[in-house]
Amino acid sequence: MDKAQDSKSWSIRDIIPENHPRKESLLIREKLIEAMEKSILVPQGLIAHGRGECFDYLIGEKTQDFAEKAIEAAAATLLLAKTPVISINGNMAALVPEGLVRLAEETNAKLEVNLFYRDERREKAIAELLYKANAKEVLGVGEDASTVIPELFSQRRRVSPKGIYIADVILLGLEDGDRTEALVKMGKKVIAIDINPLSRTSRSATITIVDNIIRAVPRLVEKVKELKSKNKEELEQIVLNYDNKNVLAESLKFIANRLTQLSLSL
Repeated sequence: MDKAQDSKSWSIRDIIPENHPRKESLLIREKLIEAMEKSILVPQGLIAHGRGECFDYLIGEKTQDFAEKAIEAAAATLLLAKTPVISINGNMAALVPEGLVRLAEETNAKLEVNLFYRDERREKAIAELLYKANAKEVLGVGEDASTVIPELFSQRRRVSPKGIYIADVILLGLEDGDRTEALVKMGKKVIAIDINPLSRTSRSATITIVDNIIRAVPRLVEKVKELKSKNKEELEQIVLNYDNKNVLAESLKFIANRLTQLSLSL
C-alpha cells in the first residue's frame, strides 16, 4: 500500500485513545475539517472556532449560570416571537445541524443560510446538510437571498424576504458583529450564541448566550420544551427580568475570578 492509499485508510477517530483528555475537542476539529472539505466551511471558520475554543477554556468548558439565564430568556423570546428565524453559517451547520433543526421545529422558526464568504456552492452544501437533518425548508439559498439589510455592505447583507428581512426575532451565532448591529437598528431582537463576551456581537445583541454552541443549542431546545407550558404573561415576565449587560458582566467576573483561582493553584 502506498502512502496516498494509506492516508485514506484511517481517520483521526481511529488514533485518539478513549481516555485522551482532549478527545471531544479533537473530534470536533475533525468534524470541522470534514465540513471544510465538503464546502460547508471556509478555512477562516477554523480560525473562528479556535478563537472560540480559547474562551471555552476560560469559562471552564461548562454551561455556567450566566449562560443558563440567557438561555431561559432566549427560549422565552423565541416562544413569544411571531416570525422567528435561525440564521445559520458554516460553523453552526457543521457542529449542530440536528439541534438547529429541532429548535426550529419547537419554536416554529424558519432556517436561513447567511454567510460572510457567500457562494452558491456553499449555500447549497449547507442546505443539503440541514435537509439531511430533517429540515423542511431552508431559506437564503441562491436567488432567495434577494433582499438586503440596510447599512450593511458585506455579503451578509443578502437575506431572504421570507426570513431574516421580516423576522422579529433572529438567533445567530459565532461572532457576527456588524450584522447584529444592523439587525438591532432595524428593530429586531437578536439572540446571539457567542462564547466571546467581549465581541461586538455579544455587546450588541438583545440576548447573548456566552457558551459553546455545541452545549448551548441542545440546552436551548430543552428549555424551549420546558417553557412551552407557560402562558404568555409568564414568558413576558422572564424576558422583562433579563438584563443582557448584567449577564455579560457576570461572565467577565466569572472569567476573572477563575483565572485568579487558577493562578493561586500553580
